[in-house]
Amino acid sequence: MGPMLYRLAADALVVIHFGFIIFVALGAFLVWRWPRLAWIHLPAAAWGILIEFVEWTCPLTPLENHWRHVAGQAGYEGGFVAHYVIPLVYPPGLTPALQAVLGTIVLFFNAFVYTIYFGRRRLTCLHRNPSLSDRKSDTNP
Repeated sequence: MGPMLYRLAADALVVIHFGFIIFVALGAFLVWRWPRLAWIHLPAAAWGILIEFVEWTCPLTPLENHWRHVAGQAGYEGGFVAHYVIPLVYPPGLTPALQAVLGTIVLFFNAFVYTIYFGRRRLTCLHRNPSLSDRKSDTNP
Protein backbone atom coordinates (compact mmCIF):
# COMPACT_ATOMS: atom_id res chain seq x y z
CA MET A 1 0.00 0.00 0.00
CA GLY A 2 1.52 3.32 -1.09
CA PRO A 3 1.69 6.53 0.96
CA MET A 4 -1.43 7.93 -0.69
CA LEU A 5 -3.46 4.88 0.34
CA TYR A 6 -2.17 5.12 3.94
CA ARG A 7 -3.20 8.78 4.02
CA LEU A 8 -6.65 7.91 2.70
CA ALA A 9 -6.94 5.07 5.22
CA ALA A 10 -6.00 7.45 8.04
CA ASP A 11 -8.54 10.03 6.83
CA ALA A 12 -11.24 7.35 6.59
CA LEU A 13 -10.38 6.18 10.09
CA VAL A 14 -10.82 9.73 11.45
CA VAL A 15 -14.25 9.93 9.81
CA ILE A 16 -15.19 6.55 11.32
CA HIS A 17 -13.84 7.70 14.69
CA PHE A 18 -15.91 10.88 14.47
CA GLY A 19 -19.00 8.89 13.52
CA PHE A 20 -18.45 6.60 16.50
CA ILE A 21 -18.22 9.62 18.82
CA ILE A 22 -21.49 11.00 17.44
CA PHE A 23 -23.11 7.56 17.80
CA VAL A 24 -21.94 7.32 21.44
CA ALA A 25 -23.23 10.79 22.25
CA LEU A 26 -26.53 10.75 20.35
CA GLY A 27 -27.21 7.10 19.49
CA ALA A 28 -29.88 6.77 22.17
CA PHE A 29 -32.17 8.77 19.89
CA LEU A 30 -31.71 6.12 17.19
CA VAL A 31 -32.88 3.52 19.70
CA TRP A 32 -36.26 5.27 19.78
CA ARG A 33 -36.66 4.41 16.10
CA TRP A 34 -34.84 1.06 16.10
CA PRO A 35 -34.99 -0.43 19.64
CA ARG A 36 -32.70 -3.36 18.82
CA LEU A 37 -29.92 -0.87 18.17
CA ALA A 38 -29.63 -0.56 21.97
CA TRP A 39 -27.63 -3.81 21.91
CA ILE A 40 -24.97 -1.97 19.92
CA HIS A 41 -25.36 1.52 21.38
CA LEU A 42 -25.17 0.64 25.08
CA PRO A 43 -21.78 -1.13 24.84
CA ALA A 44 -20.49 1.62 22.51
CA ALA A 45 -21.64 4.32 24.96
CA ALA A 46 -20.09 2.41 27.87
CA TRP A 47 -16.79 2.18 25.96
CA GLY A 48 -16.84 5.89 25.07
CA ILE A 49 -17.62 6.89 28.65
CA LEU A 50 -14.93 4.55 30.01
CA ILE A 51 -12.35 6.01 27.63
CA GLU A 52 -13.13 9.48 29.01
CA PHE A 53 -13.14 8.52 32.69
CA VAL A 54 -10.08 6.26 32.69
CA GLU A 55 -8.14 8.49 30.27
CA TRP A 56 -7.32 5.63 27.95
CA THR A 57 -6.33 6.23 24.38
CA CYS A 58 -8.82 4.90 21.89
CA PRO A 59 -7.14 2.16 19.84
CA LEU A 60 -8.12 3.96 16.66
CA THR A 61 -5.82 6.89 17.49
CA PRO A 62 -2.47 5.04 17.43
CA LEU A 63 -3.54 3.19 14.28
CA GLU A 64 -4.37 6.46 12.57
CA ASN A 65 -1.09 8.04 13.69
CA HIS A 66 0.82 4.99 12.42
CA TRP A 67 -0.84 5.23 9.01
CA ARG A 68 -0.08 8.96 8.84
CA HIS A 69 3.55 8.32 9.75
CA VAL A 70 3.84 5.58 7.10
CA ALA A 71 2.27 8.00 4.60
CA GLY A 72 5.00 10.50 5.43
CA GLN A 73 2.73 12.95 7.25
CA ALA A 74 3.87 14.68 10.40
CA GLY A 75 0.50 16.12 11.31
CA TYR A 76 -3.03 16.75 10.16
CA GLU A 77 -2.45 19.46 7.60
CA GLY A 78 -4.41 19.71 4.37
CA GLY A 79 -7.87 18.75 3.20
CA PHE A 80 -11.39 18.82 4.60
CA VAL A 81 -10.84 15.96 7.01
CA ALA A 82 -7.70 17.54 8.43
CA HIS A 83 -9.22 20.99 8.87
CA TYR A 84 -12.75 20.21 10.01
CA VAL A 85 -13.11 16.67 11.33
CA ILE A 86 -9.85 16.14 13.21
CA PRO A 87 -10.25 19.20 15.51
CA LEU A 88 -13.67 17.85 16.50
CA VAL A 89 -12.26 14.42 17.32
CA TYR A 90 -9.09 15.78 18.96
CA PRO A 91 -9.98 19.24 20.37
CA PRO A 92 -7.07 21.45 21.43
CA GLY A 93 -6.63 21.81 25.17
CA LEU A 94 -8.24 18.47 26.00
CA THR A 95 -7.30 17.81 29.63
CA PRO A 96 -8.12 14.84 31.89
CA ALA A 97 -10.57 17.04 33.83
CA LEU A 98 -12.32 18.06 30.60
CA GLN A 99 -12.43 14.41 29.52
CA ALA A 100 -14.16 13.53 32.81
CA VAL A 101 -16.69 16.32 32.25
CA LEU A 102 -17.35 15.09 28.70
CA GLY A 103 -17.76 11.52 29.93
CA THR A 104 -20.20 12.67 32.62
CA ILE A 105 -22.24 14.66 30.10
CA VAL A 106 -22.45 11.67 27.75
CA LEU A 107 -23.39 9.36 30.63
CA PHE A 108 -26.18 11.57 31.99
CA PHE A 109 -27.48 12.54 28.56
CA ASN A 110 -27.79 8.92 27.46
CA ALA A 111 -29.31 7.89 30.80
CA PHE A 112 -31.88 10.67 30.40
CA VAL A 113 -32.80 9.68 26.84
CA TYR A 114 -33.05 5.98 27.73
CA THR A 115 -35.17 6.78 30.81
CA ILE A 116 -37.62 8.73 28.68
CA TYR A 117 -37.63 6.02 26.02
CA PHE A 118 -38.27 3.13 28.42
CA GLY A 119 -40.82 5.18 30.39
CA ARG A 120 -42.78 5.90 27.21
CA ARG A 121 -42.47 2.30 26.13
CA ARG A 122 -43.82 1.09 29.49
CA LEU A 123 -46.75 3.51 29.30
CA THR A 124 -47.54 2.37 25.76
CA CYS A 125 -47.41 -1.25 26.87
CA LEU A 126 -49.72 -0.54 29.83
CA HIS A 127 -52.07 1.41 27.58
CA ARG A 128 -52.33 -1.47 25.13
CA ASN A 129 -52.76 -4.09 27.86
CA PRO A 130 -54.37 -2.57 30.98
CA SER A 131 -54.43 -5.96 32.69
CA LEU A 132 -50.66 -5.62 33.23
CA SER A 133 -51.20 -2.81 35.73
CA ASP A 134 -53.90 -4.86 37.50
CA ARG A 135 -51.44 -7.67 38.27
CA LYS A 136 -49.76 -5.60 40.98
CA SER A 137 -53.05 -4.98 42.73
CA ASP A 138 -53.98 -8.68 42.52
CA THR A 139 -50.99 -9.66 44.64
CA ASN A 140 -51.58 -7.02 47.32
CA PRO A 141 -53.96 -8.02 50.18
